[in-house]
This record gives sequence, structure tokens and C-alpha cells, in this order.
Amino acid sequence: MKTAYSFVVALAALLITGPLFADDDNESPSLNEKLDAVKKKLTTPAYDLRYKYTASEQVRWKVVHLVTVETKIQGVTQTARTRSVSTKCWKVSRIDEQGNIVFDHLVENVDMWQKVTGRQEIRYNSETDKTPPHSYEHVAESVGVPLATVTIDSHGQVIKRDNAKPQFNPGIGELTVPLPDRAVQMGEEWAVPEEIAVRMPEGTVKRIKTRQLYTLVKVETGVATISLQTQVLTPVDDPKVRSQLVQRLTSGTIKFDVDAGRVLSKQMDLDETVIGFNGADSIMQYLARFTEDLLPSDVATAPKTEPSTLSSDATTITPSSTTDAAPVSTANTSPLKDRDAKPALRR
Repeated sequence: MKTAYSFVVALAALLITGPLFADDDNESPSLNEKLDAVKKKLTTPAYDLRYKYTASEQVRWKVVHLVTVETKIQGVTQTARTRSVSTKCWKVSRIDEQGNIVFDHLVENVDMWQKVTGRQEIRYNSETDKTPPHSYEHVAESVGVPLATVTIDSHGQVIKRDNAKPQFNPGIGELTVPLPDRAVQMGEEWAVPEEIAVRMPEGTVKRIKTRQLYTLVKVETGVATISLQTQVLTPVDDPKVRSQLVQRLTSGTIKFDVDAGRVLSKQMDLDETVIGFNGADSIMQYLARFTEDLLPSDVATAPKTEPSTLSSDATTITPSSTTDAAPVSTANTSPLKDRDAKPALRR
């Protein structure tokens, strides 16, 4: 009986182990790839990206927004360029019981310029001009005062926002960079859905589904590099509709300090061309660049514009050393909209 039992055990072992040895030399590549992927995932570090601020802390960024919009309708070409340089400030008032961050969002100073073909250029500097031009009056009223009181969680999700001044999103992303609610490894992605309301040719309003796709590209010396790509999920074939979306189709790079828990820099670029938005022979080209750079804690105002970096008449900016993007000429509002509309402070 003991011999029979031993035979059964040996046979079972042979049946289990035999195929493994038999197929060892002919193991499928796909299985190897899967095993390698599992091994890599288990051995690759994951990073918990979180915002970290303290009560009474004040954080500032230098913000530069450049846009150039060139349109051609029935053979007539018009170019609109705008440039704004400002200092964005977050004044952290408290950290609540849940660890959420409460802060006042404001713009401490601005230096703005716009030029449209056939019109006189307009300039306004909040630090040197006592009386702003008419088109910048409401901008002057918004400088140095809280634009909103905002509550965010440690991943950047806005829990509450009380706007003190009217604001809009010009395609530069949200007030905060949304971070994943889990630890992520290099190469992992997370997405934030968004709907954009556009007016259809027949006068109805349609909501276009998009998403902001973020990817953790790399982490070096405690700094995470995150890429951002805007993807349009709803099919859009009508040029008139697409012309309303161009300001929101940004892509770019974000540098995030993992240890300090804050954005070091952002660069968002946009280069879109729409043909047939206002007749078969019409063309619109929209170029924009938005940059945001963390300022030292003892800097209260944005540095003056340097001629070697930013031209006062040709809105051309040199890429920062943290990005590989090429130079781009740019400016702000489209001349196709209300040309007398007043510009608003950027987020």
C-alpha cells in the first residue's frame, strides 16, 4: 500500500513538473514579456505626489502668457498679439482638519500689452501706470486683491472655490495641477475629464467631451516631470466648432517638487490651424505659450522683463532650460470674438 501511494505521488509530481521542463526551451516570448513586466512593476519605485503647504505660507510664481492669432477671411489678413507678465500668489490661511489646504489666490502685479492689425497698441503696467487704458480698467481693479478663496485636497482637487472676481479659463489648464490619488510609477497615466460648451452653427449649444491626460515621465533629484496632453473625445468635423476649441487644446510639461509638494514650473504650448472656420477660404492660426515659474520665497514681485528673453514688440519667448520645446511667437484673445472685450486676469 505504501508503495502504491508513493507511486501515485511520484506520478502526480511528474505530471505537474514535466510540462514545465519540456517547454522550458520553447517558452513563448509573450509569456517572457509578461513576466518581465511584472518584475519591472514590482521593482520600480512608485511616487506619491501630493501638495504640501503650511498655514501662513505665501507662494509666488512668475507667469508669462503669450498669444498670436492670425486670421485670413476673404483675402484680408489680421493679426492680434497679446502678452502678459504677472506675479501669481497663493496666501495659505490654514490647513483644515481633513488636511485640505485653504488659500487666497491673487495676482500681485501685471505688465500687459496687446496689438491688433490697424489699431494702436495698448500697454498697462500696474506698478508704473496710475491710470490704466479703458480696456484694462477692470484688470487694474483686480490686481493685489483676492480673486478667489480656494480649498484643495492634497492631490489638487478643488473642494471649494469662492470667486471674488469674474474669471475664465483661457486654455492654460486648471488652477491646480491635478495629481493622482495613488502612488504612480514612471510611465503611468491619469486623466481628468472635462466638457467644453460650444455654439453650433444652428445656434444650439453642444458640450464637447475632452480629457487632460497626464503622464509621469521621470523623477530625477526629487523633481517629477509630468507631461500633459489635451485629447478631444467627441468627434468634431465642423471648422466653426473647432475654432472655438483651439484655446483649450494645450499640451506641455510640468515640473513638480516631490519633497516640497509644489509646482516648480509649467510650460503649456498651443499651435493650431483651422481652415474654413468662416467661409471656404478662411484660415485661422492660433499660437500660444504659457509659462509659470516658482519664485524664491523672498521675492515679492515679478522681475522686470529682460530684452534678451522677451521682446516688447514681437511676442517671442525663449524656452526655459527645463524644457526642450522650440521658441514660439505668441499672443492672447482671438480677433474673431468681441474685439472690444476686456481681457481678464489669468488663473
